[in-house]
Amino acid sequence: MQSKKSFLQHIFLVILLGTHSVASAKQWLVKTPDEYNKAVKKVVAGDRIVLANGVWQDFEILFKGQGTEQKPIELTAQTKGKVIIVGQSNLRLAGEYLLVSGLVFKDGFSPTGEVISFRQNSTTLANHSRVSETVIDHFNNPDKFSSDNWVLMYGRYNRFDHNHLEGKSNAGVTMAVRLNSEASQQNHHQIDHNYFGPRPILGSNGGETLRIGTSHFSLSDSFTVVENNFFDRCNGEVEIISNKSGSNTFRNNVFFESRGTLTLRHGSGNLVENNVFLGNGVDHTGGIRVINGNQTIRNNYLSGLTGTRFGAGFVVMNGVPNSTINRYHQVENALIENNTLIDVTNIGLAAGSDDERTAVPLNSQFKRNVIINQDKQDPFHILDKVSGITFADNVISQTTASEINSGFSVSSSELEQADNGLWYPKDPKLAELGASRSLQPITKEQVGVSWYPKIAQTVNFTAGKITTVSSAEQLVTGLKNAQRGEQFVLSDGKYILDKILNIHTVVSIQAANSGQVTLLGLRSVMFELADGGSLKLQGIVIDGSEGIDAAGNVLIRNTKLPTLQNYTLELNEVKVVNLDVNHSFHVFDAGYRSMADLISITNSQFENITGDILRLNKEQDDLGIYNAEYVVITNNKFTKVEGAIANIYRGGTDESTFGPHLDLSHNIITNVGKGKRNKSGASLFLHGTQVNSIDANQFVDSAPVVLEHTVGEPRTSITNNQFSQTAQPVIKQLFPLSSAVITMSGNTNQ
Repeated sequence: MQSKKSFLQHIFLVILLGTHSVASAKQWLVKTPDEYNKAVKKVVAGDRIVLANGVWQDFEILFKGQGTEQKPIELTAQTKGKVIIVGQSNLRLAGEYLLVSGLVFKDGFSPTGEVISFRQNSTTLANHSRVSETVIDHFNNPDKFSSDNWVLMYGRYNRFDHNHLEGKSNAGVTMAVRLNSEASQQNHHQIDHNYFGPRPILGSNGGETLRIGTSHFSLSDSFTVVENNFFDRCNGEVEIISNKSGSNTFRNNVFFESRGTLTLRHGSGNLVENNVFLGNGVDHTGGIRVINGNQTIRNNYLSGLTGTRFGAGFVVMNGVPNSTINRYHQVENALIENNTLIDVTNIGLAAGSDDERTAVPLNSQFKRNVIINQDKQDPFHILDKVSGITFADNVISQTTASEINSGFSVSSSELEQADNGLWYPKDPKLAELGASRSLQPITKEQVGVSWYPKIAQTVNFTAGKITTVSSAEQLVTGLKNAQRGEQFVLSDGKYILDKILNIHTVVSIQAANSGQVTLLGLRSVMFELADGGSLKLQGIVIDGSEGIDAAGNVLIRNTKLPTLQNYTLELNEVKVVNLDVNHSFHVFDAGYRSMADLISITNSQFENITGDILRLNKEQDDLGIYNAEYVVITNNKFTKVEGAIANIYRGGTDESTFGPHLDLSHNIITNVGKGKRNKSGASLFLHGTQVNSIDANQFVDSAPVVLEHTVGEPRTSITNNQFSQTAQPVIKQLFPLSSAVITMSGNTNQ
């Protein structure tokens, strides 16, 4: 037995060595990139580099070193959140046991393909390293479709946690795990407690928030764990998370009002458990999409999801027989158990069934799930044979399809809210079915960093101060210095505008008395929306009779430069007349690579227009890109318009987006679309739009409505319209695989 004296000597030696270790570690406070570059060449295990508070411009950081598990090398901010990295900057980690924390990337973009990368180059990677409490906020390449990624994980055993990523507006995945070499496969990365903040609608493929792997390496295992993250309105495209590798775990994440799904796109043997999807009835909110083999989906809670097709609340896909690695592998041995789905509009089984995707699910189980829709509508859409799925011990709130009803019992149990904020059936007999009451959804406050706000900027035209204007000069000056949400109220009278009104933030311009304010423009453009600009016009009369006598004038347009930020344009109780000093005088002309979340025209009048009302046709490269997500045209009068009310174009065969959407209802349309320069020959021309509602309009002596359906499952409803001296709508199916749903009823001809 060790003597008391020798034991005390041992303890003293441990303390002495520990003290020596702490004393030998060095801290480097650096104030310039040059000082940093000198310090990083000298650091050893246990050392710490501290970036001085302030703004660091054009700072490409290579953080390279060899730490140990007990003594990592650290790079941090003097004060977390006070080191702001701007301009063309990025961060690369290379080595072992490195720790980064406290940095903020904003007001710039990376000169390379990544903002944060866990490698120096293809052969020098980071392992056992960690990035924590770091922010990337709207750090976007100004070329919207020049694809880059904010965070790329390489190597093995790395962790990305408690970070804040918000506002990725250009193409490319917000965060990705790469498996493109053996040194990055079977990596056991951990991605946890991050705030994935709002990602706006991209209007194209390439807008995922998180991707793990790629199709090329999808037969490899990653063993990445994604847990306790909060996905807040991540709306880039149909895949919020795109899983493209095997043996990954997605656990305890919350998806809040996010359009799209957690998609098991490639790779087998993945686990999806204890996640919460809260759609709150927001359009296109989705849940989980199942593809490939040996997937387990259990104890998830999905509520208020409205998505359809591939973006539905729950989807089990058909596969492609003998699929190539980049297509759809057959669902086989899927276990789907103890999930709760409440007010989920669509559940798709054998989804995507077509002439190519004919391999139905096999050897799979769907059991002990609870499905309650309070509107009593059956959410199941069965698109092919589902005999390969065994249904057992499930509960549903209404009868369902005969193919599966043997595995369901109908329950009329009411719901009650549990302590965790989620809703469960009151019936105690159902307590062991569906998601557990012990589920604890992580909150927004528990993720990311505490020192950086999680308040996404939204378009609110009444959020700012009210400014009274009585002259054109005051309006020009006011808009130049406008604050976000500012409301300009114009006194009665005429305003002659000899300058283009540049809209650089969210503003509204409204008449103090509707119809008593007239704007007359002397330039070829009256309003130009810069990047970040959104505009609402209310109660204004706009007269184009004083415009320049030139072809192609525009009342409102986007800047001709590509824009990153999505915008909103609203016209209510507006009267636009005499845009006819020359041909092709348009009301609104979208810019190339611009994207509107919403364009709304309501309760307005348009008369004597030689061009189009809305030109949303700038993306002609057929890559699935388009210019507006939602277009709402309601309760207006259009008279003597030579062009189209709307010319909307979404080309290509990509299926990763949801729009465009059109609502044209309760309008009076007289002598529209018959101008000789209207190449579409239509009063309304729609190419590739996905959701169309044309209801209760009066078409008089006008060109026909022309729709060209392309890919996906476009839904078109043409109902209760009057067509007088106007031909019937023309609907063309341009691709044989298009599964369009067309409803035509209640229309009359005179």
